[in-house]
Amino acid sequence: MFEGAQPLLVVGAGKMGGAMLERWLASGLTASEVTILDPYLEGDRWAEFARAGIASARNAAEAGDRAYRIMVLAVKPQTMAGTLAEVKRLASPDTTIVSIAAGVRLATLAAAFPAGQAIVRVMPNTPAQVGMSMSVGVANANLPDSSRPLIGQLFAAIGAFDWIEDEDLIDAVTAVSGSGPAYVFLLAECLAEAARKAGLPDDLADLLARQTVAGSGALLAASPLSPAVLRQNVTSPGGTTAAALSVLMAEDGLQPLLTRAVEAAKKRSVELG
Repeated sequence: MFEGAQPLLVVGAGKMGGAMLERWLASGLTASEVTILDPYLEGDRWAEFARAGIASARNAAEAGDRAYRIMVLAVKPQTMAGTLAEVKRLASPDTTIVSIAAGVRLATLAAAFPAGQAIVRVMPNTPAQVGMSMSVGVANANLPDSSRPLIGQLFAAIGAFDWIEDEDLIDAVTAVSGSGPAYVFLLAECLAEAARKAGLPDDLADLLARQTVAGSGALLAASPLSPAVLRQNVTSPGGTTAAALSVLMAEDGLQPLLTRAVEAAKKRSVELG
């Protein structure tokens, strides 16, 4: 698997960079063909990578002169300018640059490299840690059609993947699936707090909220039914669920609140670019 993806350079070994790399290695990526570049690597992480046979570097000079096939930029958008200045010399004309930074546009990335560089923006999310990411990619005109399956393989290894052709849509993707896990985790927090206010002890409230969200997500993933139908299947007319949904589905309920939240996240993604 991943033929043509090696050698691979991962710039940034934080939560997302580390999660993606872990899944790629489990899916057949050769450890000796991977280099991690991260100036903030802690000693224990450095040793962990060394034991796995992965080369680690704190700067471009230490990363050497390997002909990297893929360079993954897994850094925060606020540090992207400095990162590009550091790593641009590590790219050859045959290197595909893959950025997962929110808001940093293809044109900004392209400006750091020679004309003709193949560049892809991908927005994954943190369920990559358990192989359940949702990732969406958009490429510049320099990415050959023959390279698209390879990018698809890399991100299918961490979950689901799809392409879009309009880069402007990435800001909406960022707001929905990129930031979306935080919305779900907040739902679990709020459900647990509501359980406590209903009189349940802390441990049981947390367990009920966590398992309800996790179980519902697993059912949603496994079922061919739409979320609306699954919701209706839980809701008996005049029952307890219907009483709760009359609050959540009111004019000032969950839908307008989430719509505003997504718009705020989309606006911030545009600003980061």
